Amino acid sequence: MRFTPDFLDDLRMRLSLADYIGRRVRLTKKGREHSGLCPFHNEKTPSFTVNEEKGFYHCFGCGAHGDIIKFAMETEGVSFPEAIERLADEAGLALPAEKPGDRQEAAKRKGQYEVLETATSWFETQLRSDAAIGARDYLTRRGLSEATISAFRLGLAPNRRTYLRDSMTSRDITEPQLVETGLVIKPDDGGEAYDRFRDRIIFPIADVRGRVVAFGGRALGEARAKYLNSPETDLFHKGTMLYNMDKVRAAAREKDRLIVVEGYMDVIGLAQVGIKEAVAPLGTALTEQQIQQLWRSVPEPVLCFDGDNAGLRASRRAMERVLPLLKPGHSLRFAYLPAGEDPDSLVAANGAGAFEAVLEEAKPLIDVLWDTLLEQGSTDTPERRAGFRASLVDAARNIGDDTVRRFYMDDLGNRFKKMGQPAVTNQQAGNDRYSTRQDRPFRRGGRDFQPPVSAELLRTPLAQSTGEPSSRRDKMLVLAILNHPRLLDDLEEELFAVHFEGAELDKIHAAIIHIAVQCRADSINLESGTLKDHLRERGFADSLARMEADRSLLSDGFVRTNAPYEQALRGVRHLLDEHQLHAVQQELHQAEMEAADHTDKELLDRAALRIKALRDQIGELKGKIARHGEFPL
Repeated sequence: MRFTPDFLDDLRMRLSLADYIGRRVRLTKKGREHSGLCPFHNEKTPSFTVNEEKGFYHCFGCGAHGDIIKFAMETEGVSFPEAIERLADEAGLALPAEKPGDRQEAAKRKGQYEVLETATSWFETQLRSDAAIGARDYLTRRGLSEATISAFRLGLAPNRRTYLRDSMTSRDITEPQLVETGLVIKPDDGGEAYDRFRDRIIFPIADVRGRVVAFGGRALGEARAKYLNSPETDLFHKGTMLYNMDKVRAAAREKDRLIVVEGYMDVIGLAQVGIKEAVAPLGTALTEQQIQQLWRSVPEPVLCFDGDNAGLRASRRAMERVLPLLKPGHSLRFAYLPAGEDPDSLVAANGAGAFEAVLEEAKPLIDVLWDTLLEQGSTDTPERRAGFRASLVDAARNIGDDTVRRFYMDDLGNRFKKMGQPAVTNQQAGNDRYSTRQDRPFRRGGRDFQPPVSAELLRTPLAQSTGEPSSRRDKMLVLAILNHPRLLDDLEEELFAVHFEGAELDKIHAAIIHIAVQCRADSINLESGTLKDHLRERGFADSLARMEADRSLLSDGFVRTNAPYEQALRGVRHLLDEHQLHAVQQELHQAEMEAADHTDKELLDRAALRIKALRDQIGELKGKIARHGEFPL
């Protein structure tokens, strides 16, 4: 089977070279490259590098060099067609059917690229002509320099019906070629063919290899469509392409940031002030293919929307599109511009700093999901709150990846539990209602009122302490996982769903889950040393050192590295039960505090039922913990 250069380029673009090689070689990112021990010869000092931006690997020790296809051939011992077949299957790319006319088709495409390149140069020439004074004035008013105009190869389509057609045919380019590349329109009634773009600023659209495949045109005068794109052609499929993607990849990797804006001028205006890592869809909402293309450059692209209703609708569409695609470490962030502004106008009036400030306020996807669903209805009655909760669950169920879905369920559930809880002021924190003395009532509404808070609960660290009562237990849980990674298989659901109160421990936990999921996907048995090495590479070396040096955490033998696995399993189950007990105690504490604010009998009755159910649950958990045996926490 013969594979066209376009197919091979598409295949390379769809797969991350570093991710693919990283399954066989432990890579460490250093600047723009990754390095590791060469898989092709024995070495103790890393001399093997992977350049994701340029798409090749190279070993300075043995001279091995190639792209993802060659790496697959060399490491898997397969032929070129077999390597293509395996990679295409992984990328979700259908293999092209071999046809007798493949060579003719390749020649035809080559001719189409040449036609479009000739047209691009012709448009550029028109913009520099004496007749283009008005167009150049327009670009000057938009703040574009000559260097920017040249870098983006902007041009002009004069306001003459067949000017491009006549100029191209005089250069031995045929009318059918102009039609099939979208430059000329041939009426169905057989009338005279005419130029698609007239009286418009022209924006060439290139593929990832920098080859022009289409054009966008911005009207200079009155027109039904302010912006007009080339139609779908053999070379141009707007749902799979992003404007400026051919120029942006190096800047995106350098800044570890990729920004998605609405249109051509936004991309160009940002580049003019030094923000070169911006792309734009081509007149459509983001597609699955475009999102995957963004993720190949950075794990969390920032989508920038206007702050008006249209921008909010666009952000919702993007949110709905990306939820089924989410995977560990990959998401979107959302930035909203001030009302009436777009990126181009904002930086033109206020400079790059104003746009950077907008990006700093970008929201994570889960915040946008929460806010969007919350805005769609009221939550002022139990029924409406139940409806809101159902909408959260429905949205999270759209997430395809099991691990990400669990984390979303956990996060959204915690937010829902906290929703509507009264804020506690410093004055309230010292109020008698928080005192450990049960016999001291406080006054409300001109009368004494005794909050229905249990004496047992008010003696707990939860009610009395401003610190983290579960800190030691959480550290022990993390250390047990580090020393016994097999727990992640046997207690997967419980360990993946647990939430730590301390921010640093929560970050370590998230990193452990990400590493475990990746190793599982790569069929790698996760050992304790490997897990710790990965965490140190991710910046947690100091945290791990502090935990391992804290001898108080090792007072319970099951946490230790040399503890029998069954002992570690029992100990961690005990810790998880303690963790759940702490969470239910928190919920009971909040329920009792809320009950103190109720005067309505019906609400008090409901609160009493909820408090009883929580106390019953606490009793069951304490019994379960007692059956495990005592571990000093």
